[in-house]
Amino acid sequence: MATLAVALTGNPNTGKSTIFNELTGARQKIGNWPGVTVDKKVGYTRYKDRAISIVDLPGTYSVNARSPEEKIVIDYLMNNKLDLVMDVVDSSNIERNLFLTVQLLEQGIPLLIDLNMQDDAERRGIRIDVKKLEEAIGMPVVETVGRSSKSTRKLLDVFTDTVMSQYHVSAQVQEHIDRVQAIRAKDIPDSSKEEALIEARYELIDKIMAQAVNTEHVSQSVSEKLDRYLANGFLALPIFLAILYAVFQITFTWIGQPIADALDDVINTDFVAFMTDFLTDAGVADWLVSLVCDGIIAGVGAVLTFVPLIFVLFFCLSFLDGTGYMARIAFIMDPIMRRCGLTGKGVMPLMMGFGCGVPAIMGARALDSEKDRMVSILVTPFLTCGAKLPIMALFAAMFFPDQAANVVFAMYIAGVVMAIVAAKCLGATVFRDKGSTFLLELPPYRLPDMKTVLLETWDKGKGYLVKAGTIIFAASVLLWVMSNYNFSGPCEIEDSILAMLGSWMSQLFVFHGFATWEAGAALLSGIMAKETVVATMGILYGAADVSTEAEDAIETAGAFMNTGMATSFTALSALAFMVFSQLYTPCVTALGTIKKEAGGWKWVAFSAVYMFVTAWLISLLVYQIGRLLGF
Repeated sequence: MATLAVALTGNPNTGKSTIFNELTGARQKIGNWPGVTVDKKVGYTRYKDRAISIVDLPGTYSVNARSPEEKIVIDYLMNNKLDLVMDVVDSSNIERNLFLTVQLLEQGIPLLIDLNMQDDAERRGIRIDVKKLEEAIGMPVVETVGRSSKSTRKLLDVFTDTVMSQYHVSAQVQEHIDRVQAIRAKDIPDSSKEEALIEARYELIDKIMAQAVNTEHVSQSVSEKLDRYLANGFLALPIFLAILYAVFQITFTWIGQPIADALDDVINTDFVAFMTDFLTDAGVADWLVSLVCDGIIAGVGAVLTFVPLIFVLFFCLSFLDGTGYMARIAFIMDPIMRRCGLTGKGVMPLMMGFGCGVPAIMGARALDSEKDRMVSILVTPFLTCGAKLPIMALFAAMFFPDQAANVVFAMYIAGVVMAIVAAKCLGATVFRDKGSTFLLELPPYRLPDMKTVLLETWDKGKGYLVKAGTIIFAASVLLWVMSNYNFSGPCEIEDSILAMLGSWMSQLFVFHGFATWEAGAALLSGIMAKETVVATMGILYGAADVSTEAEDAIETAGAFMNTGMATSFTALSALAFMVFSQLYTPCVTALGTIKKEAGGWKWVAFSAVYMFVTAWLISLLVYQIGRLLGF
């Protein structure tokens, strides 16, 4: 069967991914381009006895090789043998989109030009003469409405019938290419050379527009009218906060969390009870029953209970992105985020960190620059996620009963301040040479294509299951072994390897006020999952009916008051412990996600170590300054 290799390129928000999803459906492979973490999408289909492979290249405004996306696009197009390169152009923004088209033609890349979103262009009064556009450029031109499957499927006929070797650039385009080569050969500063190239490109675009595009009766679009309220003026920020609150509630209260709670009950109650009875009745050794039920099922179950949150969150973000509003969020928040060392697009991943660090880290994929993406990944775990809240609530209820709400709020503020400080420091040191640019387009508002939204949700969510899940599985077995064995064999938890390591770790906190092996062991278990800090302390201190839910903090605190924990901490050392728990090494699930998103174990190690050291120093300052002040 003859094969056909096709690449899709174009600006962001041109409907390119919608076309790709429509043509390939579920026959896609999502990975990363070599050396970077930008998504690589390759899809396959068959048509007229042809096996067609389609690559969806990252959206880019130019091919100057200044960003990872730009370098990927130009390197791929120049170094791979392709039968067709289709440049997807937003017809309603054709003048801006032609800038990339001209750059690609300068590189000698033959193009099939797809005028997408023709319906939007016609509604605005933009009239494009396809035949004249072909003559002006010298390349074949087709029209599509990306959200219409019937329109998009016609592209398969175009792919199989078009022979690009039959086309050559027009005389005016060739004249422009000669002019570009002459400019590049001049002995002038690079800045002057770049200005001359941009001027030459827009001169050619002006000629093409005059020959093939009629914009005499263009009316103000619905998007421009909506942006009077959604992207400008006094109402923009409150509206954004309301939408953000709705996303947060949908994910962590209304839909995602109830499903997660139900799944948690099924796995950690019903399924664990079933497996315990089944294995016991089968005569399986007690240690193996404990390994399977308390280790593997409990650990992997912790991952699976996050799955509804992951998928609901990415559905919301993909839906918002499809409407065009995500670009407005970046525009609104950019002045504020600049002060934190990030661009406007960094606000959404950070805000999601208050619910769970895992989807927040994965949400950094939406950021354009490598610097912003990496900084966001490395500072998000400082924020107070839902798993840290039970720790804060318990200690606040026990040691600050009259000011519990204020103390918990202070922990939230501490996390935000530390994230801001860390972002500024990382941007000025580790990522100092990786400059952050902010080129933003405000695409028109439109109803999202649900097939694209669902496919994007699945693509992003399944990576969490595959990659983070494997790490959690291994960590679950390791933690079970550490808490049930010592070097002499099976034992109680207070004699286990975990207790021994907790005793060693406690030596790090001699000057922090909580140098007990129980505190050390609880903090070690917290690297597995933060909420296990409370559960581990309940086991170690012999507290009955310990709940890891924040809303049960008062009852849980009452259970702990009758144990040794009440005398192991003072109010000041409890505050230092809270600060350390707020800021130290992320949980294993978050570390696994960092491994996947950052692309290497070195970033996992860096995140674990720098956050631990930061937490150690800040909590030390809290305790020692508190002592000096007489607390």
